Amino acid sequence: MLNTVVCIKQVPDTTQVRIDPETNTLVREGIPAIINPFDMPAIAAAVQLKETHGGTCTALCMGPPQAVEALQKALSFGVDRAILLSDRALIGSDTLATSAALAAAVRGLAEEQRVDLVLCGKQTIDGDTAQVGPGIATRLGFSQITYVGNIESVDVEARRLRCRRLLEGAEEVVDAPLPALLTILKEAGEPRYASLPAVIKGLRTEIPVWGTADTGLDPSEVGLPGSPTQVRRIFAPPQRERGEMLTADDGNPDRAADLLLDRLLADGVFEE
Repeated sequence: MLNTVVCIKQVPDTTQVRIDPETNTLVREGIPAIINPFDMPAIAAAVQLKETHGGTCTALCMGPPQAVEALQKALSFGVDRAILLSDRALIGSDTLATSAALAAAVRGLAEEQRVDLVLCGKQTIDGDTAQVGPGIATRLGFSQITYVGNIESVDVEARRLRCRRLLEGAEEVVDAPLPALLTILKEAGEPRYASLPAVIKGLRTEIPVWGTADTGLDPSEVGLPGSPTQVRRIFAPPQRERGEMLTADDGNPDRAADLLLDRLLADGVFEE
């Protein structure tokens, strides 16, 4: 039996996000909220592990009350149980405070039954820090394997697992003891198509909501008081001017290179 917790986040669909030029803040009105795309392979891996080894799969999400929609969708993909971590004290949490809150929730789940694995996406599309997963692992004292493209094997009795990490220009096979936290890449797979009965069941499932009191968190550990970093301003980068194309009349690439060199010298980019 292998008990897994998969951490997910509801995020604004960044393909439709706009920034208010007056306030320099995100315009959220009318922007659909989705499950963080990088979390989808983690959901798929968690469900696959449950089907292979037995046990349970629990989805955990920290966010506002409407984030329950992300958890209902996770249930439709085959997750057994969902918990929403939501409390006004959590508002403004940076990655350090967020990892503290999620780690506390995992400890709460571990009081009910042993937690063997925690799975996360490699990062979120709104923050792009890739810090929360490793932060949870550090706080829990779990083995930590990031950028996992494939979970090759899990030996529940021996309490060990083997994963293949996908790095830039290389691959690495890592053997580690359980309990462990893995951050999962898209190469691990995507959730299967959710059937209509599964979608209906997910929508009808009442999602428990945990606050700081339920996890034993001190409010000073989370939210703005527990966050050493804060976002002061969000702004769109200035629009870049269109570059100038230098081409030779005769189409000769050597002549085009000479034109470029002449222009760079004229602009004082480097001395002749």
